Amino acid sequence: MANTDQPIIIKKVKKSGHAHHGGAWKIAYADFVTAMMAFFLLLWLISMTTPEQKKGLADYFAPPNVAISTSGSGGVMGGTALDESGAKMAGSTLDQEADASVSAESTEFGAPEHGLGGQEGQVGAETQSIGASEQNLKSANDQLFHSAAASIRQAWQAMPEIAEIADNLIVEETEDGLNIQIVDQEGTPMFPEGSKYPYEYTRAAIAALAPVLQQLSNQVSITGHTAAGATYANPRYGSWELSSDRANVVRSILGEFGLSDDRVASVGGRSSGDPFFPDDPYQAANERIQITVLNQAPPVPAVLAP
Repeated sequence: MANTDQPIIIKKVKKSGHAHHGGAWKIAYADFVTAMMAFFLLLWLISMTTPEQKKGLADYFAPPNVAISTSGSGGVMGGTALDESGAKMAGSTLDQEADASVSAESTEFGAPEHGLGGQEGQVGAETQSIGASEQNLKSANDQLFHSAAASIRQAWQAMPEIAEIADNLIVEETEDGLNIQIVDQEGTPMFPEGSKYPYEYTRAAIAALAPVLQQLSNQVSITGHTAAGATYANPRYGSWELSSDRANVVRSILGEFGLSDDRVASVGGRSSGDPFFPDDPYQAANERIQITVLNQAPPVPAVLAP
């Protein structure tokens, strides 16, 4: 017989929601996604810039140490000179550049053969010596051009009268040498229309170049350029004559302010044959003066001059 006195047990289970975990992980994840977006945006911007723009950015964040001096001649460079005590990049000297040059065994001619002698060994040694000398000279020229470019920019920045034409003045280092261009812009021409004589602010910018160029031993080439589509009242005087005359006037201004005639290698006009913007030969910037410090071995290298 069943036990009717056995108690009946009823178990009740109460269900409740999970504890709140918090939202800190969402903030951390959002920061991570934002950082990744900024990183990929930086990579995209770097990939879109040209080598010249990258070099300009590097120069902007590592400006050359050009000391402003009030002593000396009181001219454009303030008595400073482009020698071992002149303007240089931070942490570098001409002596360090010479020490960092490649040795004869690391040049493109390879290590010398120990078994070579006589005429072959002498020719090999002379070839290696010439290669090392050219490398040292190129390194010294690069350093001088960089210092000269910094001095030119500093001289222009110290002249408030040419502040409005800062965009018309371009200084860049190329394979041919140091390239200085004085270009027209819409609304700010450098020469009156059809005239070979520059405006006063253009003349001041050109005059500031002379002391710096005189410090270099390299030759200078001056070329005049005009934009296409211009009309001339005199049928016997056109773009060729105008571009040549402007280049010669620039040479005269440089000579007046200190550049000796033996530093000028050539003066000429190119008319509209070499536009600054080949896709738009009618643009105002095609009308310009180009002054190039040639990247060639001078008669007496600057590092060997007494």
